[in-house]
Amino acid sequence: MKVNDYQKEAMTLLNPALGEQDVLMNALMGLCGESGEAIDLMKKHLYQGHALDRDKLIKELGDIAWYLAEAATGLKIDLSEVLQRNLDKLHARYPQGFDTLRSQNREQEG
Repeated sequence: MKVNDYQKEAMTLLNPALGEQDVLMNALMGLCGESGEAIDLMKKHLYQGHALDRDKLIKELGDIAWYLAEAATGLKIDLSEVLQRNLDKLHARYPQGFDTLRSQNREQEG
């Protein structure tokens, strides 16, 4: 599946009652909430004796993907642009691949 196709199909499930600004706000809040659910699964695994529930974690990652697509939609850009800009930033930061020293001594980024 192509990422922009995912975005287009996922947004057919968007709440039609949301206004333009509400789409972005809902997306950002949803990203925080779903990320919290994902890390809670890892917390339970690491510190409470639970087996890592890979299926639940995959579902939470899917929810994160949905909200990321909604955020891109709220910004009126394709999800592929969000992903490409991230790669561009990371390649500029680590031109030879990840480097611990470059990671520790980064200039402030936007």
